Amino acid sequence: VHLIPVNPVREDGLNPKSRKRIMPDLLTEPPAIDPVYEARVYCNVPSIAERSMEGHAPHYFKLVSVQVLIRHGDRYPLYAIPKTKRPDIDCMLVPSRKPSHPQLEAFIKHMSKGPAAQMDGSLSSLPRYPSHSLCEMGELTQTGVVQHLRNGQLLREIYINKHRLLPGDWTAKQLYLETTGKSRTLQSALALLYTFLPDFDWKKINMRHQWSTIFCSGSCDCPMRNHYLEEEQRRQYSLRVKNNDLEKIYVDMARIVGIPTRQLRASNPIDSLLCYFCHNVTFPCTKTGCIGMEHFKVIKRHQLEDERERQEKQLYFLYALLATHPLLNQTVNRLQRIAEGKKEEVFVLYSAHDVTLSPVLSALGITEARFPRFAARLVFELWQDGKRPKEHFIRILYNGADVTFQTSFCKDHFKRSSKPMCPLEKFVSFVKRDMFLIFNSTSYYDACRRRAL
Repeated sequence: VHLIPVNPVREDGLNPKSRKRIMPDLLTEPPAIDPVYEARVYCNVPSIAERSMEGHAPHYFKLVSVQVLIRHGDRYPLYAIPKTKRPDIDCMLVPSRKPSHPQLEAFIKHMSKGPAAQMDGSLSSLPRYPSHSLCEMGELTQTGVVQHLRNGQLLREIYINKHRLLPGDWTAKQLYLETTGKSRTLQSALALLYTFLPDFDWKKINMRHQWSTIFCSGSCDCPMRNHYLEEEQRRQYSLRVKNNDLEKIYVDMARIVGIPTRQLRASNPIDSLLCYFCHNVTFPCTKTGCIGMEHFKVIKRHQLEDERERQEKQLYFLYALLATHPLLNQTVNRLQRIAEGKKEEVFVLYSAHDVTLSPVLSALGITEARFPRFAARLVFELWQDGKRPKEHFIRILYNGADVTFQTSFCKDHFKRSSKPMCPLEKFVSFVKRDMFLIFNSTSYYDACRRRAL
């Protein structure tokens, strides 16, 4: 069961236009929600060049490893609003159509070859790029491909051109690539790799398949994780039924479409409406009327309020700790091996979903982060101190912003250290030990079977 995707946090639920002009209480009054602005951030439509903080360190530090966790790019909805025409989005890749990228044409040519790639099981049967004149449900769009071509190009300029993370004669052993079994995650990974790698060589691409959206691999049996997820979903439901504005909007939309309200709610209309919004397509109409921006704003605002309450109540945080431990543990083990001098898997790419990134951000304690937009990226950098080669540090970046000192395990270190990063051992002890303290446990296995205090 997946949580309903909810979005960023900038809120108090009031309509700024209807509020009296009074001096805000700076200590207690959160900024007003702007659901349209937050929706635009979520769409992440490629426009201006992005500034990023990746690759920044004192000159005597050496970059030795980069691990990247991405959300797939812009996609067609997973749900349809019943009795309305589907949004008319073309999923054929056309380099002359905006948004585009200088390497889009070469990417299409390269992807249409590709017989030599090594891909786990079912991945080999997936298409390597989107190619339907009317997008299929959940299919990556041209916007989604371009978002990750841009991500790859940005990371290449920093990590390859500047820091020489991979040599010109790089081998398959220096990469670790893993994706879920959806075409949108595989295609997003390929788009990023195409512009990132010094030269894209199919023979060196060994893509592993991850069947779990939380990347728990062989450690997925965790009863308490499921318990906290169910509790979180109850909290979500409770907040929704208390929201009278939301209920009125659903009733009105159901009347327009001509279906029962519960059927409309089950079709998760925000997923479809976001597609109309992100692609600047007019919301659907019927003979009875049109779904409009006011419907969209109320549903979007509720998502933002839900995200805020979700962070205040700890149910999702407890779920997140247990959901992400297997992935974070794999990350830490790899960083430790590289710090010990191993030269393999220096660049790692996990291609995933919002339900993968969101709990990782929560578990790390990065509460100020927005809900993962399309083509979001979370980066773990490992650095070696050139003056003390045995000392290693990490930096964590989210969509190009340095969030290292927002993490629960490195907040205090920031106050005492002159270095702009976090000692690797702090991350190690967090993943190996401190993640379980709230459960009064010392191991993942034990925490999965014990309630938090």
